Amino acid sequence: MSFRSVIALVLLLGSVAGCDKQVSSNEQAAVPAPAAPAVPSEAAKIDRSHKGEAAPTLTFEDPDGKPTTLAAFKGKPVLVNLWATWCGPCVKEMPTLDAAAATIPVVAISQDKDRPTIAAYFAKQKFARLQPYLDKELGFSVAYNASLPMSILFDSSGKEVWRSTGGMDWTSAVAKAALAEAK
Repeated sequence: MSFRSVIALVLLLGSVAGCDKQVSSNEQAAVPAPAAPAVPSEAAKIDRSHKGEAAPTLTFEDPDGKPTTLAAFKGKPVLVNLWATWCGPCVKEMPTLDAAAATIPVVAISQDKDRPTIAAYFAKQKFARLQPYLDKELGFSVAYNASLPMSILFDSSGKEVWRSTGGMDWTSAVAKAALAEAK
């Protein structure tokens, strides 16, 4: 038997093997297609299950490269945003996060590995209010088991109000109402 004959025989047997059950076209049409996953609204992204937990004592770098902690912001509400330059949803939400920083302090902590990467990004974007904080050791990502972007709102006493995973339009009515929860 020639090589071509063997290939043809294998293809024929393979196609016949898949036809071991006769199903009418009406029965096949009755099988429902899987539903498309629902896209959660911005309100659904807000998780309040950690409300009242204290802010972590992790050290990260301030915009000048000096060590700091969230305790430096105690006494006023603060929105912590964990992001990275390689994260598409993070980059997309940054302009609206910059706008939100007009009403509440925002600490945008990059999860990138080096300052030159975020410095170049900030220089290009020319944000009016955001400053480049850096967590080289990824302590926040580990502590929060974070998927980026992740934002955590802390009240003026340093207690968590809520957290949100995924990009958000920080200028939306939902986001503004959520930010107003901090006191």
